[in-house]
Amino acid sequence: LSELEALMERMKRLQEDKEDEEASQEEMATRFEKEKKESLLVISGGIWAFPVQFSFDDEIVSTDVSRYVEDPGFGYKDFARRGEDHLPTFRAQDYTWENHGFSLVNRLYSDIGHLLDEKFRMVYNLTYNTMATHEDVDTTTLRRALFNYVHCMYGIRYDDYDYGEVNQLLERSLKVYIKTVTCYPERTTKRMYDSYWRQFKHSEKVHVNLLLMEARMQAELLYALRAITRHLT
Repeated sequence: LSELEALMERMKRLQEDKEDEEASQEEMATRFEKEKKESLLVISGGIWAFPVQFSFDDEIVSTDVSRYVEDPGFGYKDFARRGEDHLPTFRAQDYTWENHGFSLVNRLYSDIGHLLDEKFRMVYNLTYNTMATHEDVDTTTLRRALFNYVHCMYGIRYDDYDYGEVNQLLERSLKVYIKTVTCYPERTTKRMYDSYWRQFKHSEKVHVNLLLMEARMQAELLYALRAITRHLT
């Protein structure tokens, strides 16, 4: 099977498995922890912490960002060290954008919550119902996996989501790309962009980038707004 056909087959199988039997809460929690720990293996420079068949170090361009920021040393750091047994988890059910963050940010800055919510929904729901040359395809499962994997990298867990879907739908090269774009965007290269979903249209791959950026923004807002809520109460 080609990469595209294999992905579509996995999506179909996931849907059939979900209809037949749902995973238990314990199983879903275990799968989340596995994905969360695995995301820490994707290290700076766009490679994995264990041997794989590709490396993008040779294409990383050192960009002088000091002209754009006051602190050029400021950047992303993993929320936990590799090798730690107990990694922190932000349970989305305890503080969600819809039930908590939206109302608080609207209170702090009138109507900004509506604008942000519209942006999140528009990017998340955007679809032409296509996958490369295939039409009338429901891409909901794939879009949800991309969005939730970014939140997983930030330690955010949705109790009602089976993270086994992430592992089945997102291959290693795509996970490398996701972490690089989300956490180290200045290190993203065209070779990394070309390395995943080779049969997909550019518009579809650009949509992936939009999903990653909106997921990252929402994750950052959730942490910030939860801290403000705790301070206010």
